[in-house]
Amino acid sequence: MISGIFILIFKPFKISDIIEFNNGQKGVVEDITLRHTLIKDYENRRIVIPNSIISEETIINCNIQDEKIKKHIIFSISYDSNIDKAIEIIKKEALKHPLLIDNRSEEEKENNVPIVIVRVVELSDFSIDLKAYVWSSNNDEGFLIKCDLLKSVKEEFDKNNIEIPFPYRTIVYKNDIKNEEEKIK
Repeated sequence: MISGIFILIFKPFKISDIIEFNNGQKGVVEDITLRHTLIKDYENRRIVIPNSIISEETIINCNIQDEKIKKHIIFSISYDSNIDKAIEIIKKEALKHPLLIDNRSEEEKENNVPIVIVRVVELSDFSIDLKAYVWSSNNDEGFLIKCDLLKSVKEEFDKNNIEIPFPYRTIVYKNDIKNEEEKIK
């Protein structure tokens, strides 16, 4: 109950805020009582979390002060693909999206910082990973932008011969190894 009182006094979140916990649970606050907080997740399930647990958790509140969100979207391309062309496609598709917002400062605009930034973030075993940074008005719109861009960028990659990689496996059967050893003898 003391935790509930602290939540009501200090207001780290309020009803209708979108909050996320370290364990990945995320949803909209529907009710706050002295004993628990009720959250509706994105599968329309209700999660009852005791306030004693909430007071010990790190909580991300998507609604405090500014609801804008920078969404990070990763696209993987093969090593044979043209990186510059892939970056160009990602930027073009993101700029066409109606939910994208321009969150640049006046100084960034003067310095011609692009609205959508795409960077090579990893050279992994099977792919070159590109990360796009896109801004939206809120978390829900950020999710929609991500889903839409994954689809539209994939379609443009296909049209431009940019391959989304998959791992290649070489399978060696034990009998084949034995036969090769016998041939060597």
